[in-house]
Amino acid sequence: MKWLHLLALASLLWLAGCAHAPDSGPAAAGSDTSARSPDVPTQPLSTIAAGGSAHGSGVAVVSVPADLWERIRRGFAMPDLGSELVRGQEQWYATRPDYMQRMTERSSKYLFHIVEELELRGMPTELALLPYIESAFNPQAVSSAKAAGMWQFMPATGSYFDLKQNAFRDDRRDVLASTRAALDYLQKLHGMFGDWHLALAAYNWGEGNVARAIARNEKAGLATGYEDITMPNETRLYVPKLQAVKNIVAHPERFQAALPAIGNHPYFDTVDIARDIDVALVARMAGISEADFRELNPSLHRPVILAAGVPQVLLPWESAQSFRRNMLNYHEGRLASWTVWTVPSNMTVSAAAQRSGMSEAELRSLNGIPPRMMIKAGSALMVPRAAGSGKDVPGSVADNGQMAFTPEIVVRRSTVRAGRHDTVASIARRYKVKASDVADWNDLKTSSHFKPGESIVLYLTTRNTPAAHGASPGKRPAGARKTASTVKRAGQAKSPPAHKKAAPAKKRASR
Repeated sequence: MKWLHLLALASLLWLAGCAHAPDSGPAAAGSDTSARSPDVPTQPLSTIAAGGSAHGSGVAVVSVPADLWERIRRGFAMPDLGSELVRGQEQWYATRPDYMQRMTERSSKYLFHIVEELELRGMPTELALLPYIESAFNPQAVSSAKAAGMWQFMPATGSYFDLKQNAFRDDRRDVLASTRAALDYLQKLHGMFGDWHLALAAYNWGEGNVARAIARNEKAGLATGYEDITMPNETRLYVPKLQAVKNIVAHPERFQAALPAIGNHPYFDTVDIARDIDVALVARMAGISEADFRELNPSLHRPVILAAGVPQVLLPWESAQSFRRNMLNYHEGRLASWTVWTVPSNMTVSAAAQRSGMSEAELRSLNGIPPRMMIKAGSALMVPRAAGSGKDVPGSVADNGQMAFTPEIVVRRSTVRAGRHDTVASIARRYKVKASDVADWNDLKTSSHFKPGESIVLYLTTRNTPAAHGASPGKRPAGARKTASTVKRAGQAKSPPAHKKAAPAKKRASR
């Protein structure tokens, strides 16, 4: 019995030792690992330098592009064209180094943002080069067909892609808005045609035209690629131009091209605009010139930023923080010198200038009013803000305000002689005026008849003057007598109502 007790005690001691043996593998789920050494480095972490690389067995090399050109090259994803048209376009660009230099330097402000947007959408980075073909990266460019901005949107297409075009801004020129719209459009076209070259042809020529050209080839049993369909010369050269620029960016040394250094980092930052503020004041707070401001905000074509319509603007990266700091500390008075006045009725420029306290030339220049035009009712006219006024322009006006014009009517006093059987009605018909006006101007009834050679006073627009009707004002037919009644009527002729009188001649301001 004693032997059995000793055997049992030895077994218990052996089992206890097995239960406390250390683990050699990972801890089981739910086990307590607090007493074990932590699986984290005990030394400080080191930063991966830009341009460095990570290597590992069977792992691809990943590196940060040294500059933006290299980043663009890595994103090329379109099939290459190798036609003679491409060779010709390469030669054109390569023999114009000054033009290439200006164009690429101008693009340095916008390229980083475009590349970022393309990569976020998974689109080929060749498309970042498209504004070189469209506008030479000039956001103020306007074509003969009225396409505007660096992506060259027509007014109707811009409206379709929600690019506002009003009295205060044109988003077809806006860096962020136009890029968003262009990439939306290109994605839509690629979805329609399933081919980037055809999508680009449609961007230039119109999706309907490309679709019909493809349908014609399909009906004829022909191929339907970009190089197969019939298209205008401009569209035929469109993709070869892009391919030529792509080739120069890919291998500048082959073309003796010098691409300006563009860092792989943002050029600009967005800053919030909470109140209406003068463009000149924003530039001063940011420490930049107005010209530099407008290069990043080319959609704004007035001297004030209306916060309800433009809640953000772009500033150079280093200048954005200066603006924020100076804006917080600004206590020098009002932010905006200008406001918007909605014109209540059709009005001459001189009358509107008098109402707004401006000279006619200044009002024309500020609001882009053409010569010989009146301002139509409902137009959003930019005028000086009254002293002490802190009221900002409401969103309904800031977002939708428009300027509209109607030809200015120039009225002149004319005198004509009545012929045989002339009446008030016949004179009114001949000079395209109302019979009641002819009667009023000459102190007569609308049923009155004129004696041959009698003087008739008329107030006519320039297109209705006697010369336009083959008559000589003030000239009596040969032998006509000046009767007493003629003298009386001519002397007693009434002046027209104020709105029919000719305004005094004004010096027109050049636009």
